[in-house]
Amino acid sequence: MSRPTPKIVKATATPILISDPPLLNVLGVHQPYTPRCIVELETDSGATGVGETYGDTDYLTVANALASAVVGRPLTALNGLRELAHESADLSTDTVQEFDPAGLRGSRTNEKRLRSVVSAFEVASLDALGKTLGLPVHALLGGKVRDRVEYSGYLFYRWAEHPTDDAPRDDWGAALDPDGVVRQAQRFSDDYGFSSFKLKGGVFEPEQEIAAIAALGKAFPGRPLRLDPNGGWSISTSLRVAEELGELLEYLEDPTTGINGMAEVRARTGHLLATNMCVTTFAEIPEAFAKDAVQVVLSDHHYWGGLQATRDLAAICRAYGVALSMHSNTHLGVSLAAMTHVASVVENLEYACDSHRPWQTEDVITRPHTFVDGALDVPDDPGLGVELDRDAVAALHDRWIRLGVRDRDDVAAMRKADPTWTQPSLPRW
Repeated sequence: MSRPTPKIVKATATPILISDPPLLNVLGVHQPYTPRCIVELETDSGATGVGETYGDTDYLTVANALASAVVGRPLTALNGLRELAHESADLSTDTVQEFDPAGLRGSRTNEKRLRSVVSAFEVASLDALGKTLGLPVHALLGGKVRDRVEYSGYLFYRWAEHPTDDAPRDDWGAALDPDGVVRQAQRFSDDYGFSSFKLKGGVFEPEQEIAAIAALGKAFPGRPLRLDPNGGWSISTSLRVAEELGELLEYLEDPTTGINGMAEVRARTGHLLATNMCVTTFAEIPEAFAKDAVQVVLSDHHYWGGLQATRDLAAICRAYGVALSMHSNTHLGVSLAAMTHVASVVENLEYACDSHRPWQTEDVITRPHTFVDGALDVPDDPGLGVELDRDAVAALHDRWIRLGVRDRDDVAAMRKADPTWTQPSLPRW
């Protein structure tokens, strides 16, 4: 006798606030707290699943609408989630915001917002389905091709603390020069075993960031290094930085904005260029690949609409000889679990994945992940292999209610320290 397909009987989207250090980027600085959204699905068989995505107001509106719409639907009806989200949120026309003041992911559109929300519902569905069938999520995606997923240490210029008294504190100290960056990398290596490093640039004059990469190269000879100014440089500056750093860099990430700018830097330097800004949707792929603007796509299942879409992206990249790695946002353990599962099934994952995770000390799962030798083992437990810590979710949701922070805005956060700060026009240099 065939088993009936489970149906979703309950869906919730819970906004939370998680603490965030004063990490600097081209737009400003991270706020003391940033919103996330935890999606939970329950089926008529009693199985539950969990997903995670952005918790900003626009995303939360779509998530709440989709949570109401999925009730009564088969758990396996994953292919219709994007259309259902579009209908339930009543986003009849797309709007474009030329630059996202919160996420540094290129232009901000309704379609990207939809896919980011859909990703959490798809992950939650796969988690519940895996628990129902007794299979890990990677098995539902075709099976893992690696048992461990390597991650890269994500270095940031940062202040020692936020400028407000009620902000969270940590013991990392400031990193505002090459010595500070090297100290940070050494701790990442000692505590987590990371063997490659990425520096978030676009903060200081390019010469200072060139010096930081040179210092890292001296302190960690032979280790893969990356630099990401989030489109903060002009084409001429990008050419100069690429020439000065040469083979020290494994790849240069989004040195300048736009497909044409990236294509020119590639043509004139021959350097590998990676992106999570100019290629974040399937519609952007043909032009970027035709112009050889990007040689490494930094996938992100939130951006692309889920784990299945990430696997589709990997197949397209493989067909065009484009390499794949993984972008990271300010995430918790649910997203890290999903990242690890999908990374384990992608054959052409040629570079260590990014992860903000060491910077986030709070979590919503009962057993937070621990990096060993810069990597995570791929779990074989049913579903994602994580259990939601409901007390933690409740406490972080209560913080969301109390503090009233509804959107991430790095520009506004910077004004707390510098009232004259305005959103920079890119390129800055």
